[in-house]
Amino acid sequence: MSAIAELHCDFILYITPEKFYIEALSGGKELLVIDRVSQEISLQVNHSQIPQASSTKPICGIVGTLQLLAGPYLVIITKKHKVGTINGQTIWQVAETDVISYKRTLLHLTQKQISQNELYISMVENVLNTPFLYFSYSYDITHTLQRLHNTTPEFLQMPYHERADLRFVWNGHLLREFANQPELCRFCLPLLHGFISINQCSLNGKPFLWTIVSRRCCFRAGTRLFTRGIDVQGNVANFVETEQIVEFSGDRSSFVQTRGSIPLFWNQLPNLKYKPKPHLIQNENHTEAFSRHFDTQIFNYSRQVLINLVDHHGAEGILEKSYGEMVNQMGNSNIRYESFDFHAECRHLRWDRLSILIDRLAHEQDEFGCFLLTRDGTLVSLQDGVFRTNCIDCLDRTNVVQSMLARRSLTQVMQKLGILRAGQRVEDQPYFEPLFKSVWADNADVISIQYSGTGALKTDFTRTGKRTVWGLISDGMNSFTRYCKNNFADGFRQDSIDLVLGRYMVEDGEGITRPCPLDVEKGWKYITFPWILVMAIFMFFANVVTPSEYTTESLLYLLFWASMVAVTVATIMIYGTEFVDYPKLCEIRKTFATIE
Repeated sequence: MSAIAELHCDFILYITPEKFYIEALSGGKELLVIDRVSQEISLQVNHSQIPQASSTKPICGIVGTLQLLAGPYLVIITKKHKVGTINGQTIWQVAETDVISYKRTLLHLTQKQISQNELYISMVENVLNTPFLYFSYSYDITHTLQRLHNTTPEFLQMPYHERADLRFVWNGHLLREFANQPELCRFCLPLLHGFISINQCSLNGKPFLWTIVSRRCCFRAGTRLFTRGIDVQGNVANFVETEQIVEFSGDRSSFVQTRGSIPLFWNQLPNLKYKPKPHLIQNENHTEAFSRHFDTQIFNYSRQVLINLVDHHGAEGILEKSYGEMVNQMGNSNIRYESFDFHAECRHLRWDRLSILIDRLAHEQDEFGCFLLTRDGTLVSLQDGVFRTNCIDCLDRTNVVQSMLARRSLTQVMQKLGILRAGQRVEDQPYFEPLFKSVWADNADVISIQYSGTGALKTDFTRTGKRTVWGLISDGMNSFTRYCKNNFADGFRQDSIDLVLGRYMVEDGEGITRPCPLDVEKGWKYITFPWILVMAIFMFFANVVTPSEYTTESLLYLLFWASMVAVTVATIMIYGTEFVDYPKLCEIRKTFATIE
């Protein structure tokens, strides 16, 4: 799987007042030169020497460049962590990054611009520090084993950034200046956002590698309540491709599943309520976007079984019914809809009832099969279809069901490979089953942090196979944290994603000749009512604690301040959206104003 020009893997960055020099330490004497004034990027081959630098540092790769208020910035990887190997090729996780300005001073900015520029930098760092970003210098981690096997020799000779699956390249926008110059291809390092766990295991005395790779799509990326449903191109929110890989003595197998938001136009904008109602948007062409989404799904994965785990009543029920009706309307023989009311079926902690769903899917899972390539190059089978699973968030319920399907597939493939004997199952292996549960729970937590800001719910079932009291307490704590982040922090997170992915681009003169979207003044209610609420709560408890004995007067004071608390809370809830941290860079509120 090697390309004509393999990626450079280690560098030294030399910083001078006029230029950045990035020297490749592998595969020839290539020197990347970035002019800090003209912003020109060039390549020197067989260079003789580098001018005296004011500072030097070893780096592991180039993330790309990004324009902010102060000018362009160079984004680099300064530390990496080895995750393991896939197909004998090393996979790395980004451990530390740095964002370096081309400009030597900020004297060309006003004080307000300096403050806004610092906010932009913190947005970039927020995305870079969200777990986890991965890369490989020699393996296409954006592709499944099956896709790589089905490619042509010509494809495998293309530069890595050109042959990567663009759905999963999170620094595509940042790499654009490098990608435009073919001679710089060895410096273009695609980054994957998601989760990778590579584990050296042994069963029945037979060692093997078991790997989970979750690839998070960047086409409709965002935060939990600000990014829902589908867009006009057919991209859905929180779309993740998860591949389970087994490598044993040269044999390789993989099983792929996908998750993604209900592929209709809908939203669930935060408004301070604990659980805002999801709304189906009526004045959109659902059919066209739905068709585009599944045309892409069928092209990439063949047949589809759509597992919908949302409630069949209330606001979720409206989405469930609309989803089912759209599938029937399409009449596509490659799509089958399987609706399972997770909460109703598994109420009272009856999670054993999930076996009902797995039994319904067993026949098709056997038909889909898995990708299996033997050590001598014989293709035993291809995976002919995927399960596309969703709940409302495509996090908690979704991960539980995906882990169960993955376990069933793993049992089958390990029996075929001879790792397990006939009749043995993964869930009966005392040394492997805890690892399986732990990795899938970690996968749930990481994907959930990336989308919702907190770890996943229901991971106690994934980790232990049953619901526990501590699991319920942990879910309550995570739910409260989600509420706070979704209402008061996700606007910043959404802006961070939009900035790094290039949905919003900082232009010259922002803050001077044109307004800066960060320069938004909150209304008087935003300051006034929270202060009144804090004061009312303080006075209420002061009147509870202070009097040595309660009189009619003190009770009237208590009643007054309790009323002030209640009235202020009610007022804040009425104007809830004004207190929510909404994104500033892309106008989400205006986009969905038709259904508010």
